[in-house]
Amino acid sequence: MTDKETIAVYEDQAARYADLPISAMQKAALDRFLSMLPPSAAILDAGCGPGVHAAVMVSAGFDVHGIDPTEAFVTDALSRGVNARLGTFDDISGTDIYDGIYASFSLLHASLDDLPRHLDAMALALKPSGALFIGMKTGTGEERDKIGRRYSYVTEGQMRDLLEARGLTVAHVETGEEAGLSGEVAPFFLMHARGPDA
Repeated sequence: MTDKETIAVYEDQAARYADLPISAMQKAALDRFLSMLPPSAAILDAGCGPGVHAAVMVSAGFDVHGIDPTEAFVTDALSRGVNARLGTFDDISGTDIYDGIYASFSLLHASLDDLPRHLDAMALALKPSGALFIGMKTGTGEERDKIGRRYSYVTEGQMRDLLEARGLTVAHVETGEEAGLSGEVAPFFLMHARGPDA
């Protein structure tokens, strides 16, 4: 995600965003993701934000690497004990690196045209049988929310097709609605997938 207006919103609203609670549904999804991994697994938190979720992973004994294009978020994540650095989805490279990749409401800021290649990079970076988590707002097209963040929407079925085309198998999906930073209530899905065996 390199949209300058979206990054500027997060830089300005970093403290407010960090104070947003992890909902019970999101916590359950995080727990499910971690249960799919071996002890001390290497995890990439792609779009780690202020590191709230990543800090939970670190405290559970996982080897977490966070990337985010928002400098204030990286600073916050580092203060929470997360190994975080400035980076975008374009910085995901290599093969068989991570046991798990966690992308919680971050891919939705990438353009729809870029989404397939970002998923290609994630699929390659996953170790055999690795776990992938994606949280996305549900819909179609692209637009900005009322505070200026760019959103790209896909349906649950479209994301399932994208993952299966890359050899991943969807293991679990939850859907719901919540209000985020802008206060707007929006539908979303939380999707867990597993990569192919070696």
